[in-house]
Amino acid sequence: MANILVIEDNPANMTLATFLLQSADHTVLAATDAETGLLMARSQSPDLILMDIQLPGMDGLAATKLLKEDPATRAIPVIALTALAMKGDEERIRAAGCDGYIAKPMRYKEFLAAIAEQLTRPV
Repeated sequence: MANILVIEDNPANMTLATFLLQSADHTVLAATDAETGLLMARSQSPDLILMDIQLPGMDGLAATKLLKEDPATRAIPVIALTALAMKGDEERIRAAGCDGYIAKPMRYKEFLAAIAEQLTRPV
């Protein structure tokens, strides 16, 4: 169905996201830090990016800002995957350029619904 880039440094969360995406017939591209994820986004042109916000080195918000400023990656939807679920976090994450928001721990039905919504939205 879709090529989805998952940028996630936690091995358990990466395994879960990969399993859920593959069970929905998506192809998973994986990166464990923002820098690698940015390179993969530019070279692989995925249909969607799932971005952990709390990454080592460059965080997911800074990486999303760079993706949205780059004409080559600007149109790729980015969904934040984050444990930041306090009041105001979602607004801050969306203001940084994320198109969607999934709070951890992930609930598989909500996870897959958010992905389907981004993949079917008009560009």
